[in-house]
Amino acid sequence: MPHLLGQGPESHGPKLRQYVTFLVGDSIYGVDINLVREIKQWSPTTVLPNQPHFTRGVLNLRGTIVPVHDLRARFGGAMTAPTETHVVVIVWIGSKTVGILVDAVSDILGVPSEEIRPVPMGQSMGDMSAIGGLVSTQAGMVALLDLNTLFPGGDEDAF
Repeated sequence: MPHLLGQGPESHGPKLRQYVTFLVGDSIYGVDINLVREIKQWSPTTVLPNQPHFTRGVLNLRGTIVPVHDLRARFGGAMTAPTETHVVVIVWIGSKTVGILVDAVSDILGVPSEEIRPVPMGQSMGDMSAIGGLVSTQAGMVALLDLNTLFPGGDEDAF
């Protein structure tokens, strides 16, 4: 069973995969902890022209220009009206650094690989290609994001 790090059984069983989990509305999402560079409080971004509808703009992170994407809008919802309680999860996607605007960071979750379930496919489910797997927890279902699919574009793309 998935557990919060530091709260589960000490065993030498299956290797745990670790995910940073965060909230967008009532949904819980997770990304591989190894892809997370840092988590920072929301701060206004600089809007650039001709960006995807879900791109909030860019921010300067200690000299690195980072595009910030609104996860709610990326999944078809309205743009988030960010407040000081919102956070930006800074992640690596390949060699790019990208920010993901979310409502709040929840936990760090340790999950045995065999407990990650495939995403159901079918016309009624819509496009679920950005979800790499699902994990059941006491807090609810966690959708594990495939960042390369969620925010496509090779290194030749600016954002």
